[in-house]
Amino acid sequence: MRIIAELPHPEFKISIMSMNQKFIIKLEQGSLEQIYKIPEMDLTDGVNSVFELLDDAFLKTVGERFLTMRRDFKDSFYRYNY
Repeated sequence: MRIIAELPHPEFKISIMSMNQKFIIKLEQGSLEQIYKIPEMDLTDGVNSVFELLDDAFLKTVGERFLTMRRDFKDSFYRYNY
């Protein structure tokens, strides 16, 4: 797997990788990750198409999902400890 791009974002780290004819989009916020895999043949313009997929609406839902993931994990951790 090789990193082909890293995109700046104020809330999370975005890395785009390539492996086995797939683009892998990895979004990280603290200890949480979201990963999306897209076959290269499904995109018409290579990595430029990946950049187009990462529009404001998608990144907004990614941020919301991170909030949900964090809440779910905190709730689980609380049940584990108490």
